[in-house]
Amino acid sequence: MRILLVEDDAMIGEAVSVSLKDAAYAVDWVTDGAAASRALESGEYQAVLLDLGLPRRDGLEVLRRLRQRGVLVPVIVITARDGVENRIKGLDLGADDYLVKPFDVNELLARLRAVIRRQSGQAAPVLSNGTVSLDPATHEAQCGNNVEILSAREFALLHALLSRPGAILSRAELEERIYGWNEEVESNAVDFLIHGVRKKLGAEVIKNVRGAGWMVEKSV
Repeated sequence: MRILLVEDDAMIGEAVSVSLKDAAYAVDWVTDGAAASRALESGEYQAVLLDLGLPRRDGLEVLRRLRQRGVLVPVIVITARDGVENRIKGLDLGADDYLVKPFDVNELLARLRAVIRRQSGQAAPVLSNGTVSLDPATHEAQCGNNVEILSAREFALLHALLSRPGAILSRAELEERIYGWNEEVESNAVDFLIHGVRKKLGAEVIKNVRGAGWMVEKSV
């Protein structure tokens, strides 16, 4: 899952970025509102973590422009502005959630999982296609009686596929979900991750569609 982090405080940005990567998110981090708007015009994200007190363009203005364009990506505002009026304005402009600094990173991750679930129309916390299931909170995957904890990138790959069961995702689409801007992607990285998931859960969990990409079957 690819997340856009918009935060101008270097210490907070670094800490949140590391925590997101540890939780298997691909993270693109920008430090001002103008850069955030450019990233949101060109990139596809599963969620945005948006500070408000930003240089070059205030976070509320970034949010307003985003929603005016009809972009429905979930947005969690993370800010030191703790006044009720600020929270109301942010939510009325289209934010999905609001978290006041300082915050516990585990709460941030839980709120992030919740808004992504709601956006995908999934009430249940566990993704499943009826054959394999994946718990975003624990990174546990289950197929039949086999339960395994996946590595961060194995989890990211399987999450991308289970979020769209029946859809074929190309190598480029999977790489975009797994890696951030500054992360080097080796040519066989996706193949290596798929091999790891199949080794843990079974060869039939992920299907190869020759010349097109990979998929997990849609539940019947």
